[in-house]
Amino acid sequence: MRRALDLREEQVVLETDRYRISGTLTLPREGYRSRLSDYVNQRDREFFTLSEATVESLDSPGDTRKARFLMVGRNHIRLIASAADS
Repeated sequence: MRRALDLREEQVVLETDRYRISGTLTLPREGYRSRLSDYVNQRDREFFTLSEATVESLDSPGDTRKARFLMVGRNHIRLIASAADS
């Protein structure tokens, strides 16, 4: 059983062909797959789950919506980065 203390939150920005999405991704605090690059390169992960997400349309600037919980399919993601790097 995992305790909440074994996890950490990282602010990320990701883009699909149509949207820029910023939100919070929950990662392991330490160890294997605790780095963002290791986490997103897991081949068995089909979706990335973000909390407190903001979805912005790339086609219509200003068209923004919020979601408390959002799942984004791996096949749709073109770019992902830590928000601290943006």
